[in-house]
Amino acid sequence: MAFLTAVTALTSALLLVQSPRASEYQVKAVFLFNFAQFVDWQPVAAQNPRAPLVIGILGDDPFGAILDETVRGERLGERPFEIRRLRQLSDIDGCNILFISRSENERVEQILAAVQNRAILTVSDGDDFAKRGGMIQFVNDKNRIRLRINLEAAQAANVTISSKLLRVAEIVSTPKR
Repeated sequence: MAFLTAVTALTSALLLVQSPRASEYQVKAVFLFNFAQFVDWQPVAAQNPRAPLVIGILGDDPFGAILDETVRGERLGERPFEIRRLRQLSDIDGCNILFISRSENERVEQILAAVQNRAILTVSDGDDFAKRGGMIQFVNDKNRIRLRINLEAAQAANVTISSKLLRVAEIVSTPKR
């Protein structure tokens, strides 16, 4: 009986520790899904209207099955959503939204240089991502997910972000060097 009580207590503690992380990435998964409705990819507009809208995750996947479950059965017009886990930069072809995991923080500049001027919405929760040239950064602020958007980076890639999304975000710039 004591063993059962200890296992129950440990399981409860693990669930409490994991809950905030799970809810954080559930919120981020919904944001990633919804970004597709508030972004226009100029060169992509002429492509096949039934081609999947691809959300790529570069680096360690913090979402697990959450992102797959969020987009399962969803469409943007006639376009189904597709989730791809990517291990290297050469795998980004075909991505519309690229989530760059924190595990890639050391190579963010290299990754952003590789996607520069390509119609790929770059998103991350890595430190200073938007100021480093990424388009949308998730920021935790008092247990809320906030957005920082680098409009210059989006415009350089011919990615238009809706004013509805811009209204709820902090706009930042890449420092001039």
